[in-house]
Amino acid sequence: MMVSSIQKKKATLFLKFHHDTEILVLANSWDTGSSKLIEASGYKAVATTSMGIAASLGYPDCQVIQLPEMIHAVTGIVNAVHVPVTVDIEAGYGNNLGEIIDAVEKIIATGIVGINIEDSIDLNPILIDEMEFCERISAIRALSDSLGFHLVINARTDSFYTSSGSLREKLSESIRRGNKYREAGADCIFVQPVWDKETISTLVKEINAPINILANPGIGGGLPPSVQELQDLGVARLSMGSGLMKATLALIKKIAGELAEKGTYNILSDTLTPLSNAAMAYKMATGQHK
Repeated sequence: MMVSSIQKKKATLFLKFHHDTEILVLANSWDTGSSKLIEASGYKAVATTSMGIAASLGYPDCQVIQLPEMIHAVTGIVNAVHVPVTVDIEAGYGNNLGEIIDAVEKIIATGIVGINIEDSIDLNPILIDEMEFCERISAIRALSDSLGFHLVINARTDSFYTSSGSLREKLSESIRRGNKYREAGADCIFVQPVWDKETISTLVKEINAPINILANPGIGGGLPPSVQELQDLGVARLSMGSGLMKATLALIKKIAGELAEKGTYNILSDTLTPLSNAAMAYKMATGQHK
């Protein structure tokens, strides 16, 4: 498999974004139209949401979607936008290291420049053994090196999601795993859902890597810190996760519910007002806005 010079340049650019003084903000997309709309809104990169891609095809999250279907969706996105694309590959779409590396190679072939990979399977309370997960990261890094480009690996640790331990225990586990994953070859460490400023500040200080925080209102209760607040805390990357897709589905449900129950169109009308804005969104999603 050959990696093009364009793909290599985009990978270098995407890695640089993690070390800029300005935080990298990602509004995660799930198909070609949503990706083109996000790019046209001025975002420096496109990141997929695994839950979003799965839901758009009628599947629940957690690797129920088959790899060829996911690759088909990602290929459409990469071919439609000009900015770097990073893809959420969940736990790696494989039952062992060989299968995961095979899956990653196929995903790299789509033209993406980064991946998210997580250390839980189906958000199981028991995380994947950290040494086993480090082996996966090291093997993915070796694959990337063998192809002559730097795949940006965003390693997600799910201690805060799955552990029943105290905040101190979850924090300690996240820091330990984060530093081990960095040593194994990860470029960025993704810890979620964490919105407490003091906890975020500690993660930034104690993990020797750029930190990715999730801003997905509703998951942790309340609202996450603002983009400026997170940048001030030293966070390198901010992701919306499945938030945009969930909001889109929630809007459809609200509009359809009002129409079915009351026979009225108020929510639809409010969303489409002003009509020029709705028309522009359509043009941005279909590349007709220039």
